[in-house]
Amino acid sequence: MTAPALLPALTVTARGVAHRAQGACTCPAPVPAAVLADRADGTVVRHGDVVAKAHAPGTDPTELATRLAVASALPGILLPPLRPDAAELHERLVTFWPHGSPVDPDAPELAPWEAAATLLARLHAVPVRQLPGPLPPMRGPAKAALAVARLLAAGPHPASAPILRAWAGLPPWARAETPTRHAAALCHGDLHLGQLVRRPAGTGPWLLIDVDDLGTGDPAWDLARPAAWFASGLLPAEEWTRFLTAYQEAGGAPALQSDPWPALDAPARALTVQTAALAVAKATAAGRELDEAEEALVDACDRMAAVPPELAQGAAK
Repeated sequence: MTAPALLPALTVTARGVAHRAQGACTCPAPVPAAVLADRADGTVVRHGDVVAKAHAPGTDPTELATRLAVASALPGILLPPLRPDAAELHERLVTFWPHGSPVDPDAPELAPWEAAATLLARLHAVPVRQLPGPLPPMRGPAKAALAVARLLAAGPHPASAPILRAWAGLPPWARAETPTRHAAALCHGDLHLGQLVRRPAGTGPWLLIDVDDLGTGDPAWDLARPAAWFASGLLPAEEWTRFLTAYQEAGGAPALQSDPWPALDAPARALTVQTAALAVAKATAAGRELDEAEEALVDACDRMAAVPPELAQGAAK
């Protein structure tokens, strides 16, 4: 949760940007504002057609400015911000965005896997040298390492052991211990279906949102979460095939054409560990049991720890 003073201040700020003045509010619901997210890594509110996001404490202002500039430069792929700079509010950087319609979590059969894959392929094909820079590294490996650190800090849990064994079996570059040796393409850094919206709301094309982890790196990390879900049994084979086929047909990264698993294996393992570690840390903090999906992730980590990577690549095909 955020500091108590931030949320009301962010609400007022969103309203001011939406109206450009403190006149009478005639916006349709939600009024005066809707809280879309309130977490340690970001607080997001909406007023009318404006979304205001307070980024995590410690966000680098230079890196965020570069990421905003990239989003502005790629309007057909990334949702462009309303303003090219970030404001400061209660020692947090705040950015402003047009509202878009998110993916409906209650209609999984309508999940836009093809659109997500096509947007990723287009993002990965953007010549980095033509973008505002210098671009920071995308934060895929770093986020996996942070999730494991959070698991360790949460205290003992029976599910921690298989997760930590799976983590130990990853190559150092997948644990963010050494610089990656792979392609330096433009990557989203945190791809999942919650990172897509339609703009104009409800009718427009799908666009990628959330530039917090945007940067250069290995494109395989952007496909790693759905690959991990597929390998863990949480994503049906048909949906994974739709996603991967659309990515390849849209001209995705060369290493992910034909047989993508040699490039995907370590990132997919890392995302499995990351997701399982966060799930167990949250369950420990809440004093609750793991749910069925969380148990499946822990079981996947247990299998990963028992199967050498070179054999896992063949089994996943």
